[in-house]
Amino acid sequence: MTRPTPKEIRPIAQIAGIAVDDEIATRISNSIGPAFEGFAAVAGTLPFDLEPALFPLAQMQKVSK
Repeated sequence: MTRPTPKEIRPIAQIAGIAVDDEIATRISNSIGPAFEGFAAVAGTLPFDLEPALFPLAQMQKVSK
């Protein structure tokens, strides 16, 4: 999980139907970058092995010891 660059943000925004110029892509990168850096230490270690849509079902199950 690496911090997205403005070069990566522009095509993602275009796919979403939002046109962004270089300045806006840089602002987006600077604003969401710290979140990516904060989660870098635990990237790939969080227990999200279930499909997110089934997460409420998994939470309701009782744990047996």
